[in-house]
Amino acid sequence: MVGGRDGEGPGTEPPDASASEPGSGILRVFGRQLKRFRLRAGIERTDLGARTGYSPSTIAAYEQGRRVPPPRFIDLADEVLDADGILREMKDEVARAQYPAFFRDAAKLEAEAVELHAYDTHLFNGLMQTEGYARAVFTMRRPLLDKETIDQRVAARLLRQQIYSRWPAPLMSFVIEEAVLRRPIGGVAVHRGQLEQILRTGENRNVEIQVMPLQREDHAGLAGPFTLIETSSGERIAYAEVQKSSYLYTERTPVRELEAQYGIIRAQALTPRESNAFVGKLLGEL
Repeated sequence: MVGGRDGEGPGTEPPDASASEPGSGILRVFGRQLKRFRLRAGIERTDLGARTGYSPSTIAAYEQGRRVPPPRFIDLADEVLDADGILREMKDEVARAQYPAFFRDAAKLEAEAVELHAYDTHLFNGLMQTEGYARAVFTMRRPLLDKETIDQRVAARLLRQQIYSRWPAPLMSFVIEEAVLRRPIGGVAVHRGQLEQILRTGENRNVEIQVMPLQREDHAGLAGPFTLIETSSGERIAYAEVQKSSYLYTERTPVRELEAQYGIIRAQALTPRESNAFVGKLLGEL
């Protein structure tokens, strides 16, 4: 078992904005390389900003390793500064820096999963959240997050959803508590958009979504949410979090126990077809 504090998790976020270590590691390396290529090209930050669509202050933050540059900026900067692909080569590692340090391994496993199964009890899984829903979740954080951190966290969450465009497509399933579907986080418009997103996600042939009704007398998931991941090498991992702690389980015994638990949860939940109808009914009530 590998443990970590302050869970980023599938649907939540770390309480401490500093947990993402935005000024360390790959961001500082990228920033130094960006500045080196800019100076070599004889281009001021103002000129680079005009040619890429980013402000000079934002570019300064990238060069100083204080902000995570998005993939679009990296591609443009590599081209404008004639960096010969060196900046582009760091794009994946830079993207991972958007996550808190303790979640980066889990995010990498998630991105490479051949199977992913998740049970969620309080929020929609991050892999299914709309931008509006994710922004509402981060805005509600206490203590409050600043706007820059919120923007970064939202971008990171949406980046994880590239898993749906992968081929071969991973086999995925989600079991969601009915209470999650009824909680109007972000307001009616955001709530409606999120329910529509659930229906769209369920249309993917490799995705099955089930709802756990509130009226179930038997319930195997009372210990809380978790995610199961299988990698291309056959490794099986479980991720779980509660309050300010998160854990990656790699030993076979705890992973097998959670796999068995998930199987029972799925059997107790509505079928995918029933769940689709249930979500559609909730949408009709809004």
